[in-house]
Amino acid sequence: MAKILVVDDEKLIVKGIRFSLEQEGMEVDCAYDGEEAIELARKTEYDMVLLDVMLPKHDGYEVCQAIREFSDMPIIMLTAKGGDMDKILGLEYGADDYISKPFNILEVKARIKAIMRRSGKNRKNRKEEQNSHVIGAGDLKMDTESRRVYISGREINLTAKEFDLLELLVRNPNKVYSREALLTYVWGNRAMDSGDVRTVDVHVRRLREKIEPSPSDPKFVHTKWGVGYYFHVKG
Repeated sequence: MAKILVVDDEKLIVKGIRFSLEQEGMEVDCAYDGEEAIELARKTEYDMVLLDVMLPKHDGYEVCQAIREFSDMPIIMLTAKGGDMDKILGLEYGADDYISKPFNILEVKARIKAIMRRSGKNRKNRKEEQNSHVIGAGDLKMDTESRRVYISGREINLTAKEFDLLELLVRNPNKVYSREALLTYVWGNRAMDSGDVRTVDVHVRRLREKIEPSPSDPKFVHTKWGVGYYFHVKG
């Protein structure tokens, strides 16, 4: 059973989301301020966190950043702000996706299910892509079963989207993917309908900051100027 944390200070919204998710057989915990959300996230490894931006005590960005210090559990930001900067900020702080208010609960449920599938939390029907679940090159290794990344034996904590992005590139070394292609493969086919290719740039930049010895001179994830990104281990 999937465990979801819903964080919003508007109790009617929380009640509606909780009812709808429980109808899908999910277990739902609720928090009404940022402090409570962080405490619950520390105690439980949730399959998904639905996190409102405007919260008492700690706002959604601060909560997201705090959770990212100890967990890569998927986070969807809920925001009444529709500006590009607010969306990019959420991604910069470690969110996997965002939904603007007012939202359709059917869309929320669809996004939750899609992200849980991609994050490996719901792998019952997932086909094995290759015999070995350990992939990589050079001193970078990825365990696709436990979804862990190691560089020179040191574990690197990646978000669900960062892992998915890196896995795609590592499985296809030297293949250049456009930002549009990455948005489709990693975020799903629906992403291109309303997605912003800058989402890809944000995640690549954040990924490089975590895995590259020198993000400005990448060893693993490279840019093909005017085309896109590719994986290659530079000697």
